[in-house]
Amino acid sequence: PALFMENARKGSIVSRANSIGSTSASSVPNTDDEDSDYHQEPYKESYKDRRRRAHTQAEQKRRDAIKKGYNDLQAIVPTCEQQDFSMGSQKLSKAIVLQKTIDYIQFLHKEKKKQEEEVAILRKDVMALKIMKVNYEQIVKAHQDNPNEGKDQVSDEVKFNVFQGIMDSLFQSFNTSISVTNFQELSACVFSWIEEHCKPQTLRDIVIGVLHQLKSQLY
Repeated sequence: PALFMENARKGSIVSRANSIGSTSASSVPNTDDEDSDYHQEPYKESYKDRRRRAHTQAEQKRRDAIKKGYNDLQAIVPTCEQQDFSMGSQKLSKAIVLQKTIDYIQFLHKEKKKQEEEVAILRKDVMALKIMKVNYEQIVKAHQDNPNEGKDQVSDEVKFNVFQGIMDSLFQSFNTSISVTNFQELSACVFSWIEEHCKPQTLRDIVIGVLHQLKSQLY
């Protein structure tokens, strides 16, 4: 009996030791499993996801560019800054911004055409003044080259005849071109007559014709 009890005691001690070892082993972390989980490959973005993300970014850039373009139009076009009282404080729609921009561009085209016409008229005036300048310079030069020309001055009667001949010729065209129905038509016709019949070249031809006529009468 003593031997049996000794063996039972030893078996109990071994059993408890095995139990403690099993518990301790179970409490120790499994480093092999953790290492395998820790070194897992990172998530790779698929081609479809990259394409979707690039498309989203491109679409956002396009929307931002369109928005910036409309904002720039509203800042540039003066009529977009003028608030329409019928709309109150409502923001201008894209359609209204485009229409106001088109109207403003058409207005600028008309203004440009008007300015080009005015420039053309001014160029004609400048050309006429240049011709008159040349003629006066020639007259001055002729007087300077002939200092004794004053000794043979023409009479006042001849000068009056020259003046009368010029005025008679101008009055003929004036009388046929001018309407005296009302003051508005008179004003419009006067300017038209001056532009048409009082050009430097036209006046020069009239004066030359009158002088030739008087010359034939005097000599």
